[in-house]
Amino acid sequence: MTNSAASHLLPVFARVDLGFERGEGAWLIATNGDRYLDFTSGVAVNALGHAHPHLVKALQEQATKLWHMSNLFKSPDGEKLAGRLCEQSFADFVFFANSGAEALECAIKLTRRHHAAKGSPERYRIVTFEGAFHGRTLATLAATGSAKYLEGFGPPLDGFDQVTLGDLEAVKRAIGPHTAGILIEPLQGEGGVRSAPHAFFKALRQLCDDNGLLLIFDEVQTGMGRTGDLFAYKRLGVVPDVMPLAKALGGGFPIGACLATAEAAAGMTPGSHGSTFGGNPVSCASGLATLQVIRDENLVARSETIGQIMVEELAPLRSHPRLREIRRFGAMVAAEFDDKSVAKAAIAAALDRDVLLITCGFHDQVVRFIPALNMGEADLRKGMRTFVEAARSAQVASPA
Repeated sequence: MTNSAASHLLPVFARVDLGFERGEGAWLIATNGDRYLDFTSGVAVNALGHAHPHLVKALQEQATKLWHMSNLFKSPDGEKLAGRLCEQSFADFVFFANSGAEALECAIKLTRRHHAAKGSPERYRIVTFEGAFHGRTLATLAATGSAKYLEGFGPPLDGFDQVTLGDLEAVKRAIGPHTAGILIEPLQGEGGVRSAPHAFFKALRQLCDDNGLLLIFDEVQTGMGRTGDLFAYKRLGVVPDVMPLAKALGGGFPIGACLATAEAAAGMTPGSHGSTFGGNPVSCASGLATLQVIRDENLVARSETIGQIMVEELAPLRSHPRLREIRRFGAMVAAEFDDKSVAKAAIAAALDRDVLLITCGFHDQVVRFIPALNMGEADLRKGMRTFVEAARSAQVASPA
């Protein structure tokens, strides 16, 4: 007989023993009725908070019309969302997928196909960077290059050359006759909320231009206003050729997108790529509603204000004996401690005080603050002050 108390979910997540049944703005309500202030945003997904009225209305209206139709037919909703994204970016074309990993898969295939269509199929390799995170498929894991995530899945997919972030000479050495492009995050989220200097990105653009390569900016986590502009590339002053998006694009509803210039996408012809569910009417309705709210509520500008408030409230923590650094990029803030035990103890103490926080995937000693872009100032300050109190109260022995 099946044990009804046992979970049948594949145990690939180290889940906290806490479940939620609904959300209201910046708050999540647990199954026992307790309320928690959410500074995770579903890992940078719920940029509009939970159950935003405009997003709820858009999804409810679309749910009564059409959920799915094959991509063998025209997509009025997809055309509209793609047009909005292209108007707001460098892109000429958009491919819709279901997730960030799928958007990256499209970017990788598009980059390889670009060179094959130009008569150079041998150019398939992509330069990537240590500390990056690009997804969980076999191709995006290989692009990520982390032993932590590759272990047990056989030989990594060939075609990726990883170098140290910020090391321009290493990038130059990695470029050869088989190189097709360079893939980089404007800001590494899982890598500890870190970025290379602006000059490094400009140098990468020049290297791509000089060598006929495509520059790919992974904006799955940084896109949709998180870093103080709608897309982080605008803050860098460097325009990529290809840009995968996801996470906040649907305000919480699953959708991914790969944006590209016409030149970069020239090899993508009918049959070269596809997705059954990608660009379905419900996901497109969520994307359109999210873009509308971001514009109407001026959330791009607000992301800078939110980031400033978070750093301001963290100021008392600078005297913490175990704190190394506080970093900020728009509305993404990190507090790095000297050991993961300190960060985890601080997060646990914050959870006891009804505030939700997470670390960075590759750096458990880094606490990441990624609240909704429309979180009210009172809630924002309350949550940050609670964390400072929690971090001070967490009793962790100093490393030997």
